Amino acid sequence: MTTDAGNSTPPARIAGSATAEGTARYKERFRSRLSEDHHRQAGGLWLSSVGIGTYLGEADQRDDAGYRDSVVAAARLGCNVVDSAINYRFQRSERNVGDALRSLFSAGFSRDELVVATKGGFIPFDGDYPADPAGWVSSRLFETGIASRNDVVAGCHIMTPRYLETQIEWSRGNLGLQTLDIYYLHNPETQLQHVERHEFLSRIKAAFETLERNVAAGVIGIYGVATWDGFRLPPDHPGHLSLNELRVVAEQVGGSKHHFRAIQLPVNLVMSEACLLPTQMSDGRRVSLLDAAADAGMVVMASGSLLQGKIIPALGADFARMLPGTRTNAQRGIQVVRSVPGVATSLVGMKNPAHVEENLGVAALPRLAGEEAIRILEACTRR
Repeated sequence: MTTDAGNSTPPARIAGSATAEGTARYKERFRSRLSEDHHRQAGGLWLSSVGIGTYLGEADQRDDAGYRDSVVAAARLGCNVVDSAINYRFQRSERNVGDALRSLFSAGFSRDELVVATKGGFIPFDGDYPADPAGWVSSRLFETGIASRNDVVAGCHIMTPRYLETQIEWSRGNLGLQTLDIYYLHNPETQLQHVERHEFLSRIKAAFETLERNVAAGVIGIYGVATWDGFRLPPDHPGHLSLNELRVVAEQVGGSKHHFRAIQLPVNLVMSEACLLPTQMSDGRRVSLLDAAADAGMVVMASGSLLQGKIIPALGADFARMLPGTRTNAQRGIQVVRSVPGVATSLVGMKNPAHVEENLGVAALPRLAGEEAIRILEACTRR
């Protein structure tokens, strides 16, 4: 496997992408074992209600093996959504996903059944934290012309066209795929800490133009933004992201058939702003991000569904009684998030196959009624 995105030759890239037919075929494979509503259509694809994330962990062989095994286990248990980012664990998470995908394809899974998402924008380093990070950035980015010093925001973030083109190419090599199903700009609100909004939107436009070109070339399927704070902040906050503003830019770039169709943001028992706070405008109304995204026909992935495990120990016996059929607090947190109206997939970081089996246990249960999930989030917010 390649250990240097710029110097080694990666394995051959697998052709194809997730399709409606392929994801429907995957869904049918689990019809007798899982709840009928575990897979739902969003963006023309059948997506599992639980997806595997690859964010946390050490840059070591133990966690490499854990992620490889966990992605394989998840796909075998009915999870067909895999999420990563080029900077996760210094590109190692993408490479682990790539190894897992090759194993799955060798075992009979088809490329068109699995939805693979990744992100670009942060400086990723390569394999580990370098002894001389400034020297790495200078030699790998500045001296090669991939980026200039003026392109770097907050010491870690770049979203210029040349940089994104390079990030996409590195991610394709790491994952061993010709086509990335979903490609996100990673926390673009980072730029708002340092540039005025008009300049930010100009940079977004240049980024979206780059992403539309890559869609046209078959390099990515759809694109979007993965945020942590931007969509949860009120409109008067300097770091607020407006879905309307982003969609206007997408229409300027790609017309009415643009491919800005995906959003990723935190939704969990303590971060419920996406569904409870009216941070967005839609048809002249103040609405939640999830309502605005639904109006726009966008795919929404919930990140941090268990807040990196911090939520699990906080749930007591009273919470368990509200969610019959669940066996563990991890399942209870996931069950609520995957049931929130407008959430296509609840992403959960998993690098232990035993946790994959535990967490995917909710796939055999029907999702909660949407109003019940909202009621539980509201109750948690009042605590």
